[in-house]
Amino acid sequence: MDLRFVLDPDLTPELRERLVDLWVAATNAGGAVGFVAPVSAGEVRPFAESTLADVADGPDRLLAGYQGDRLVAVLVISDNRFHLKTHWRVLKRVMVHPDTQGRGYGAALMREAERVARSLGVEALHVTVRDGLGLDRFYRRLGYREVGRLPAALRLAPTDSRDEILMWRALPLP
Repeated sequence: MDLRFVLDPDLTPELRERLVDLWVAATNAGGAVGFVAPVSAGEVRPFAESTLADVADGPDRLLAGYQGDRLVAVLVISDNRFHLKTHWRVLKRVMVHPDTQGRGYGAALMREAERVARSLGVEALHVTVRDGLGLDRFYRRLGYREVGRLPAALRLAPTDSRDEILMWRALPLP
């Protein structure tokens, strides 16, 4: 696989723009990463900057996947910011560029997140999934299990509410 990962890359202006571009492309291709298509860079940028501030200031971590020099995959390993939850993390904004999907990059990104989490002493990972897109099947194949569901928690449009699926993966010792 021609994908390489960088944990906590330097958050240069160029990387910030690449992240916004990836976020827009993922959303506009139907991805469930915090917005509903169609979305523009102007709409995504403030949210991306807030997300990156939590990475720059800590304690969140950014995992970036590159095909050559091109940013094609990203996720945030988010700290719970609560002392009783230090043993697990939340994965947020899991996305792969739409024109690279089907190559195993999403699974590779998730496996790398697990490797990083284990190296940090993390015992489990949590991810939330928008229902109705089949994303839960992807995570199940990776060893995640549904542990709960918030009915109609996501309002995409006045007549389109979706469940938010809560998924969990214990990280067994290697």
